[in-house]
Amino acid sequence: MATDIEFETANRRALAQQAAFPAVASVRYDRRVARIIIVLASGLELAFSPKQAEGLEHARPIDLADIEITPSGLGIHFPKLDADLYLPALLEGFLGSRRWMAAQMGKKGGTVSTKQKAAAARENGKKGGRPKKVKKVGTA
Repeated sequence: MATDIEFETANRRALAQQAAFPAVASVRYDRRVARIIIVLASGLELAFSPKQAEGLEHARPIDLADIEITPSGLGIHFPKLDADLYLPALLEGFLGSRRWMAAQMGKKGGTVSTKQKAAAARENGKKGGRPKKVKKVGTA
């Protein structure tokens, strides 16, 4: 159970975050350009594709039609997807957890073709390519 000191410390941290970042004034999904548009109290607008954000990458437009601003003003919530995005992280360029972001970068890296990869693939091809997977037959 949290103590009064822990509550007070948490409240001070929250107030510091609110002072450091402008709150979300409005948020909407623009179906025409397939972007989530966030307008901050400072007047700055942020726009990004839902495909770039963890929890939204497979969302349909109907799932993105309803977006709520969190009570602190520092986050947005997608009720139909039970997904949340935190404004300070968005402003730092993070559209998901570190693990998710690393996985996204890994996917892109694996699809990049370089001269070295092409040469390695040709060499492996001369050797017969990847070995076939052997299926193990279970014994009963």
